[in-house]
Amino acid sequence: MSDQSPSPSQSSSSPTQRDAQLRWDDSKMTTHFANVVNIQSTREQVDLFFGTNQTWNASEEGSLSIELSNRLILSPFAAKRLSMALTSVLREYEQRYGALDV
Repeated sequence: MSDQSPSPSQSSSSPTQRDAQLRWDDSKMTTHFANVVNIQSTREQVDLFFGTNQTWNASEEGSLSIELSNRLILSPFAAKRLSMALTSVLREYEQRYGALDV
């Protein structure tokens, strides 16, 4: 009996006609907690700095100590898409759980 599966040249749909599938590879992902974020930008990039406030009593210590743990560098286009996605997620969150007063 011969193999009945079509060869790539015989397949019924071309690669451009197929839906692209997204596969999330989390094998190298790490998780970090942050309760502080700072942002700076230039014409070419937007930098997001994440960290953790290490100050237990700011009124007694007189200064805040932030331990920076991660920096993400985004293109302005990626930053805009992130902004739109965060706005949407937070809108849904507030509809479910109430307004976040910042």
